[in-house]
Amino acid sequence: MPISPYIKEKMSSKTAGVIRKMFEEGLELKKKYGEDNVFDFSIGNPDLNPPEEIFKCIEELAKNREKNFHGYMPNPGYQFAREAMAKKTEEEQGIPVDFSCVVMSVGAAGALNSLFKAILSEGDNVIVPSPFFTEYRHYVHNYGGSLIEVPTKPDFSLDVDAIAAALTEKTSAVLINSPNNPTGRIYSTEEIKKLAEVLELHAKKCGRKPYLVCDEPYRAIVYDGNSVAPVFPVYDSAIIVTSFAKNLSLPGERIGYICVNPACPDKDEVVAACIFTTRILGYVNAPAFFQRVVAKTWNVKVDYSLYKKRRDMLMNVLDESGVEHIIPEGAFYMWCKAPEVFGADDMAFCDYLKKYNILSAPGSGFGGKGWIRLAYCVSEKSIENSRKAFVKAMKDLEEEK
Repeated sequence: MPISPYIKEKMSSKTAGVIRKMFEEGLELKKKYGEDNVFDFSIGNPDLNPPEEIFKCIEELAKNREKNFHGYMPNPGYQFAREAMAKKTEEEQGIPVDFSCVVMSVGAAGALNSLFKAILSEGDNVIVPSPFFTEYRHYVHNYGGSLIEVPTKPDFSLDVDAIAAALTEKTSAVLINSPNNPTGRIYSTEEIKKLAEVLELHAKKCGRKPYLVCDEPYRAIVYDGNSVAPVFPVYDSAIIVTSFAKNLSLPGERIGYICVNPACPDKDEVVAACIFTTRILGYVNAPAFFQRVVAKTWNVKVDYSLYKKRRDMLMNVLDESGVEHIIPEGAFYMWCKAPEVFGADDMAFCDYLKKYNILSAPGSGFGGKGWIRLAYCVSEKSIENSRKAFVKAMKDLEEEK
């Protein structure tokens, strides 16, 4: 029997899973040329160890032999874990949040899939500022929706007027990610307030109020005194989805949560729907063991200065070699412009850099044609060792003109 034509098409497209393909190709190149001679900036896999408190918590919990310690719990998760996440969200948003607003999830990706299954009907759309995390397209399509890509401004800040123009009666949600993957841009308090005003006005005009979905796994990783603006105080129909993949370096443990604004008019129904979709999508519940871990360790102190150091090192390398880039305000990605000789063909620029054992992610997959993404959650040694490769690549490019 044939597989789904849609899946077959997506699997075989040039940009399908290109980041993972680059990552896997990097492993082969390292075998061939040696670890120190391949510069893999393709995937956002945190290379910092989790904080020591995480390891101690794991060791302590692993000793527990209590009956059903690893058994089922209610679909939304353990109440103590939900209470901890409510406390975390309360501190971030600056308003009281109750555990009844929270559904534990299988990472931020699981959170988004549970949420979109809950709120999307066939033919609905979700608006996203581009560039954006490449998998959003699939998450929305999974449930009969379409992703409407609205370009950001030239500095990659929100173009709220363009978002307003894209809103329709079929718009179920606006999805934002701040700090942004791939640009590292943080959307300002003023931008969030203006976006909230636009959504309120749209709701009054058409009678349907879009949710404002905030994907925030990088919230804690910010630089230069920046911070992520709270959304709950300015928009009642806001929903947070997040995980501990990036801030606590636990991407493989797949632990996250959904938190609905307690002021949301249909909060109880949205939460109930997310609990139901968590079950019927086959997640059943978030991983039991790591619900316990993050409930105890969500507020441990983490030093992100190493990411800032690496950001600054990579910017120095790129500046020396002549690669144009923006300055990330958060997360751990560098957004770089493909040289004019490639036109807007970012894939061609990625392929060119690969000749110098530099692995990057093409911007087209993120809705950012003509740009590439470099993930600098790699060792300082790798960044410094890449200097000669970047300089030579750009010098050779200049000589080829």
